[in-house]
Amino acid sequence: MFLGVTDIFKIGIGPSSSHTTGPMVAAGRFAAQIPADAPAEARLSVRLYGSLAFTGIGHGSDRAIILGLMGETPEAIEPGRIDGMIAAQARDGRIAHAGGAVRFCPQEDLVFDKGPALPGHSNGMRFQLLGPSGEALLDEVYYSIGGGFVLSAAEMAERQSPGVDVSDVNFPYPFASANEMLAMGKASGLSIAGMKRANECARPGGERLDAHLDAIWAAMQACMARGLEQHGELGGGLGVRRRARGIYRDLVRERRNNACLPHHVMDWLSVFALAVNEENAAGGRVVTAPTNGAAGIIPAVLRYYLELCSGARPEDAREFLLTAAAIGGLIKHNASISGAEVGCQGEVGSASAMAAAGLCAVMGGSNEQIENAAEIALEHHLGMTCDPIGGLVQVPCIERNALGAVKAVTAMGLALKGSGTHYVSLDRCVETMRQTGRDMSDKYKETSLGGLAVSVVDC
Repeated sequence: MFLGVTDIFKIGIGPSSSHTTGPMVAAGRFAAQIPADAPAEARLSVRLYGSLAFTGIGHGSDRAIILGLMGETPEAIEPGRIDGMIAAQARDGRIAHAGGAVRFCPQEDLVFDKGPALPGHSNGMRFQLLGPSGEALLDEVYYSIGGGFVLSAAEMAERQSPGVDVSDVNFPYPFASANEMLAMGKASGLSIAGMKRANECARPGGERLDAHLDAIWAAMQACMARGLEQHGELGGGLGVRRRARGIYRDLVRERRNNACLPHHVMDWLSVFALAVNEENAAGGRVVTAPTNGAAGIIPAVLRYYLELCSGARPEDAREFLLTAAAIGGLIKHNASISGAEVGCQGEVGSASAMAAAGLCAVMGGSNEQIENAAEIALEHHLGMTCDPIGGLVQVPCIERNALGAVKAVTAMGLALKGSGTHYVSLDRCVETMRQTGRDMSDKYKETSLGGLAVSVVDC
């Protein structure tokens, strides 16, 4: 199974790839199936289960579903138009389709069901089109499995993975594990980025690879730039204030006054990550990397390299992203990047591993050192729970991106100081993450029923 660059890095909106982007995509898929001859008296019914039910409000899942039913997509929607569109739908009480419109009142027809989760995944959704007498004219179940990926119940039952089936395309380097990746690299003499590029160019649209990579990096930079300029309080009721702008201005002033201390390098890295995730928490445009909750780590580390490391070239961003995508694809294929499935180790841990690998590649690391860097970063996120306070992607999520970026740079440094030979392989680390996620209580899987989410008492 092949996960491409544009599968791993999706341009969408915040605050969550699994709870915002995924539901919007699922709603769009269902809306496209509404028959043109659906009776005007028919109505839509949507039920959210599992993690979506417990933290969907804080993640904007309800708003995302409304937008998806209206035909909007995560990559095209303008964040500034969302409030007006939601208000217009509430006034109208209907959803348009190819042949007319059907009834939909979110206050009554969109239910957060906190009972048992659906069997396929903890992020389950059921969409129904009900006739005038309450009979089901259309009934579909979808699962948002992390990173904006969505599978229908039928697709989940067939155990399909998102991406391109390697049987459909003659990929030159169809590695499904890190060990296979290293073996193919050794046999071919190619870097991880080189093999990933060859695979990407073999799939439909591969001739536009560099344009896709440049667009991804441009979107990341635009998100970061917005985050460094915005100020004020984030919505949601926690009273969390944006900090990136103030920290950034202090760092710029210190640099101009030659008052920089060695640790300020890490401050720069941190503020880049904070900027992205504050923007994500505000519902801005963001790139899943590999998820929204962990979207700040890769752009922060890449900007750190391009601006603060001597010898960096703008075109190195492509090698960085290709390498990161290769590692992210392996983790997604063999474990999970979903906080609702394996906890935050699958989001921040995966992003840190991807960033460490990308940085190691552009710093001249061998394939073995790159694999080692990814393993170190992931290993030291094992067991991390997903326990957002108030179901919002704010605390501890924003700061976790800063620390994930710092760990990525540290992991790269340790790997480059070694030969690439190490005790725990990336494959074993990924499998350990999968098993740890399987054993982890649901309280710590993006339900806000445990950890920090219940330890902070309002005064």
